[in-house]
Amino acid sequence: MATETDPAAVLRSRRFLALLALAMPVGVVAALAAWGFLELVFHLQEWVFDDLPEALGYDSAPLWWPLPVLLLGGLLTALAIVRLPGSGGHVPAHGLNPAPTQPVELPGVVFAGLASIGLGVVLGPEAPLIAIGGGLGLFFAQRLGRDASPEIGEILAASATFSAVALLFGSPIVAAVLLIEATGLGGPKLPLVVVPGLLASGVGSLVWIGMGSWTGLSTSDISIGALQLPPFQSPSVADFGWTILLAAFIAVGVFAIFRLGQETHRLVAPRPLLLLPVAGLVVAGLAIAFSEAAGKGFEEVLFSGQDALGPLVADPGAWSLSALALLLAFKGVAYGLSLGSFRGGPVFPGMFLGAAAGLMATHLPGFDLTPAVAVGVGAGVAAVLGLPLSAAVLGIILTSQAGPGAAPLVIVGVIVSYLVKLRLEAHWAPRADPAYSGSGTAA
Repeated sequence: MATETDPAAVLRSRRFLALLALAMPVGVVAALAAWGFLELVFHLQEWVFDDLPEALGYDSAPLWWPLPVLLLGGLLTALAIVRLPGSGGHVPAHGLNPAPTQPVELPGVVFAGLASIGLGVVLGPEAPLIAIGGGLGLFFAQRLGRDASPEIGEILAASATFSAVALLFGSPIVAAVLLIEATGLGGPKLPLVVVPGLLASGVGSLVWIGMGSWTGLSTSDISIGALQLPPFQSPSVADFGWTILLAAFIAVGVFAIFRLGQETHRLVAPRPLLLLPVAGLVVAGLAIAFSEAAGKGFEEVLFSGQDALGPLVADPGAWSLSALALLLAFKGVAYGLSLGSFRGGPVFPGMFLGAAAGLMATHLPGFDLTPAVAVGVGAGVAAVLGLPLSAAVLGIILTSQAGPGAAPLVIVGVIVSYLVKLRLEAHWAPRADPAYSGSGTAA
């Protein structure tokens, strides 16, 4: 590669063109790996919560079913943390860590992610996908030999990560914005990562979109798409007022959830083999208690909310105000416990809870469903990640089919949520956690 001091020369060099050519197959492999992981998660959940109960003679999973499942999930995740390299990946209570994962750590990350997410814990798949993409990129860079510079490893790791995350969100642009903002990339070196990263994610997306006579992979059950909401063309003054209040409420709630997650990790990290199964039992108990109190299924509390988000907003009449309040309370606590103990990503449960809070806000005078849900999604992501641009892009894209009217409200909601998060963190900063290292992996 050319010198660090002249990124423009790197972009013009033949070696950079060769790197772009390498980024394309890397993107395809990363997309295939991401699809395989998401398919495993989907079918594992389906088998454990649908097929297995039926095979045992039940019409559907009985109310007590989450208890042994989450107990097993806690034990398996603890074994991955204790016995496998990499401690099962980064701790989700500490946010989203885009740093590349070493290839030797990938089996532990995948195993812990399947044991956590696949068995119903309240976490999403984005963190394992980032780890899979980064680890595969480094693996390919290491195969180039000792003469390969560290920058090649960084670029290939970023390219593979772009591709893996693009498959989850169904958009290379969303993946690029999220990862650029999360890593703090900027300046003249930005194109060195963005150009091959976008190429890898674009080529990788052909794996599931399909090209010509090729048929794409099935992604209807594993990737998130635009929400089906009523048309909304222009906001009112009242919409902006409710947006500010809703975004501040979501930021406070998410902050409390993450503080619970950080304290949970402080407690669980020294004794994972003992306390992680206990945390799984508590999460299962919360799901059962919600089912009894709200008259809804326990699955509403379990899982990331990725698959439940569309049905939730598509049929708001199925949820009373009290049921939504119970959902926020029980899933919020289960989310906090999962953040501090299991392994997975923090984004989708925060997005789901933000949308649920938006549904509650529709009971306010003059606040329609579409802007309330759009603001809830954007504010939830902003409070979870502290990445305002990514939160705004996600909120706008996911609600884009309803028209342009909600976009200004999403931006206002994201900014309010982000600023409230910053103020709360400044006043109630968590204590230093000796069980957590800055690399994103539990010690």
